[in-house]
Amino acid sequence: MDRVIEKKTWTTKRILTIAGITAIVGLIGASYYFTSGKSKLNQDTDRLTISEVKKGPYKDNIPVNGVVLPLTSIFLDATEGGRVEEKYVEDGAVMKKGDPILRLSNTNLMMTMMNQQNTVYNTLTQMQINQTNASQNTVNKRTSMADVESLYNEAERVYKLDKRLYDEKAIGLQEFKQAENNYNYYKQKRALIEQILQQDSASRAQQSAQDKRSYQGSQQALSIMEKKVGELIVRAPADGQLTSLDAEIGENKNPGQRLGQVDVLSGFKVRVNVDEHYLSRVFVGQQGDFTFANKSYKLKIKKVFTQVLNNTFQVDMEFVGEVPQGIRRGQTLQIVLALSDETTAILLPKGGFFQQTGGNWIFKVSEDGKMATRVDIQLGRQSIDYYEVLGGLNPGDKVITSSYENYGNIQELVLKK
Repeated sequence: MDRVIEKKTWTTKRILTIAGITAIVGLIGASYYFTSGKSKLNQDTDRLTISEVKKGPYKDNIPVNGVVLPLTSIFLDATEGGRVEEKYVEDGAVMKKGDPILRLSNTNLMMTMMNQQNTVYNTLTQMQINQTNASQNTVNKRTSMADVESLYNEAERVYKLDKRLYDEKAIGLQEFKQAENNYNYYKQKRALIEQILQQDSASRAQQSAQDKRSYQGSQQALSIMEKKVGELIVRAPADGQLTSLDAEIGENKNPGQRLGQVDVLSGFKVRVNVDEHYLSRVFVGQQGDFTFANKSYKLKIKKVFTQVLNNTFQVDMEFVGEVPQGIRRGQTLQIVLALSDETTAILLPKGGFFQQTGGNWIFKVSEDGKMATRVDIQLGRQSIDYYEVLGGLNPGDKVITSSYENYGNIQELVLKK
């Protein structure tokens, strides 16, 4: 009797076939997922900085460093130069105007002054000799004038007498003509002597004026030389503090060489170096803030130096309102310089992401906080703390602002706590 054999539903062959088909389908799906989908990376949120995009007041500012300087500094230069013989004070001393600082010696200058003194004495002596000679010459001429005047008066008396006698026919014509000729001679001689005396007076006045000018010129030259010799003692030009004194005993200083400076203690200014990129955006009157001893102070640009050196240019800033107590020359201040007035903008906090993205894209966190997707953005101005968002983000969006150094071409981050 035949026995019916039941056919098995799940045979080994069938199981192997189905398993093979399933594996192939899974392989195809995985291949599709990883080749056609977005690349993802799991990331722990504890290692990320997630910031919120906000809308608020924006002020375009940059951080700069400034050095505190005296409001006024007067430089000390060697006028004539010489050897440093003596120092009366040391660097840092507080000076009064006229206080001696150091003494130089200059042999050539001293010899020149002595020669000029001799010139003055010789000029004075010659002027006195000229005056004596002129006086003697004038005396001689006046004596001659007196003699001529006496002879003229006598000749005039005789002439008038003889004229009367001749008119009365008491004397002859020859005797009268002799008296007349003698009278005319002494009359002309007297006029000549008077003219000579007038010329002598003018010449004497001219000579005297010339001698005085020569003497005054030599005296002025001597005064200049004495002033130069006096400047061998270098003195404080104003009340203030002596700084940068560069002179040692026995050292030779050339004319015009810098010896130091006196800082007038009437106030301070701040000299700031600014990157040349901002040259067209920095103007007189712009303000900056800095903190000193846990208190905020304000500065204002007073002068802009447009010369660019080592990729920077300089500005001078003055204190607005209160000046910090205890501030000293040479201190460095960290200043926030405002380049524009306050406006309202969409603000993105600064972070390390910018180094890898250049501000062109950022990872935006989903609303449920489980994913972060790469999105394109557009940034504008930047301050110390924020970027101005021009497009791609809205207020309230949360983004990852920490460094993207290890993300490569990852498109999405899977956020895990």
